[in-house]
Amino acid sequence: MRFETSQSMKLGQHMKLAPRMIQSMEILQMPLLELEERIEQELEANPTLELQDQGPDDAHDDDRRPDEPSEAPGESVDDFARLDDFEESNPEAAENAFSESNLQADSMLAQRDGLRESSIRSTRLDGERDAKTDAMASAPARGPSMREQLLAQWRMVDVDEDLRAPGEAIVESLDDDGYLRVTLPDVAQNVRGGGPDAPTMERALAAVQVLLEPAGVAARDARECLLLQLDAHADRPDEARIAPRVDIDLARRIADVGLDDLAKNRMPRIADALGVGLDELKRGVDVLRRLSLAPARALSNEAAEPVIPDAIVEFDEENDRYIAYLADTRASSLRINREYAIMAKDRAAPKRDREFLKKSLSNAQWLLDAVEQRRSTVMRVINVVIAEQRDFFDFGPEALRPLPMTQVAEQLGIHVATVSRAVADKHLLTPRGVVPLRSFFTGGMTTESGEEVSANAVRAALQEIIDNEDKAKPLSDDALSEALKERGYEIARRTVAKYRGQMDVPSARMRKQF
Repeated sequence: MRFETSQSMKLGQHMKLAPRMIQSMEILQMPLLELEERIEQELEANPTLELQDQGPDDAHDDDRRPDEPSEAPGESVDDFARLDDFEESNPEAAENAFSESNLQADSMLAQRDGLRESSIRSTRLDGERDAKTDAMASAPARGPSMREQLLAQWRMVDVDEDLRAPGEAIVESLDDDGYLRVTLPDVAQNVRGGGPDAPTMERALAAVQVLLEPAGVAARDARECLLLQLDAHADRPDEARIAPRVDIDLARRIADVGLDDLAKNRMPRIADALGVGLDELKRGVDVLRRLSLAPARALSNEAAEPVIPDAIVEFDEENDRYIAYLADTRASSLRINREYAIMAKDRAAPKRDREFLKKSLSNAQWLLDAVEQRRSTVMRVINVVIAEQRDFFDFGPEALRPLPMTQVAEQLGIHVATVSRAVADKHLLTPRGVVPLRSFFTGGMTTESGEEVSANAVRAALQEIIDNEDKAKPLSDDALSEALKERGYEIARRTVAKYRGQMDVPSARMRKQF
């Protein structure tokens, strides 16, 4: 056997993603909030970008018909602001997108003499306050976390000094729901000043469970969490209790011995075990339903992220059609600063400044092109959705039709991956509420009458049947399949079970009400 090396040549094709293409794909996939954040970052880092001031007449420039041409952000600048010649004369500038430091910007701004202060993109007058700085200064500070609030409570309670450090270690070991998922010996290893013995840790845990609010924190399982809350309500005055004491005592018995059966909706078995009737048992179960299995979530300061629609769909009564327009007014007002574009071609300006401006202008034009491409692609996809799903806007979710992304891609002459990115995390504000754009793209089936319906329409019909069923005798999956068949949907039992799982609807036994 002999090993040797040799040289050879061969032709081949390799796919490479240029920085411009990567940026375009990223911006296309961004929802509106992320896009505005990206634009804000670029405005901070790139001095050649600015926002065009909109007067009262320009506030609804985007409120135009879908068939009207949209003006690209870069087209609002004169021809000298286009950067093709910058990239040709300095190809290195095009490859170093988003890489110039702010130190160079500060040096350039300090050296220029002929550029007036009013040319800065903020375009604010002398002495005028910066709105963005004021907004940042007025933004509320982050509130204390759940553990910080519990630790603050623990420092104020009156307990023995030997329990102070173990109690702090217990609070710091709680998870986000307020449960103590680790063992007390493991917590003891993190106590300042050495690990206390087991009885001390048990006393510290009992103090944390009894003295801290809300009731139920530091529980080790769901049963203990419910019992702690019931004990706290039982100790309160009659007017402050969650229910009469007799119902609280019954709920405590249910949580103590019948919690597993309750999770499986075995109400008769619990009633037999406790020696009570079903009507009396329901009162105890109602008490448990008013408790929380994650009490510490009440101390969380995390706010739900708002859903900002990327486009608005309205009905044009005069022409009997639906029209859409984008809601990204900030992106549509983005443009290149005219005076910086002039300065970049001024031979009298220092070479270092001109080179920095060329790179910044190149990056700015790339961003403008990517934003405009995003606006154009998203708008084209939305218009196809409006045309294909007209029945949804007229009649509701049950009228959704199958709409594969491949069909939209072929219709628009783009790749299916582009359609997927265009609808990702996007929402429409429609006459029927805020709807995810992706929900319009589903597979479907053909009814007995030959009509094509989407899977979402079938789910909507299934949900309506379940909502109107007799809760004392809920429908099985076979019965649900038959009910759908009566409406023209030929669905197998396994498909019904799959849809029911996707809708988070429990089985018939779990839906039964005694």
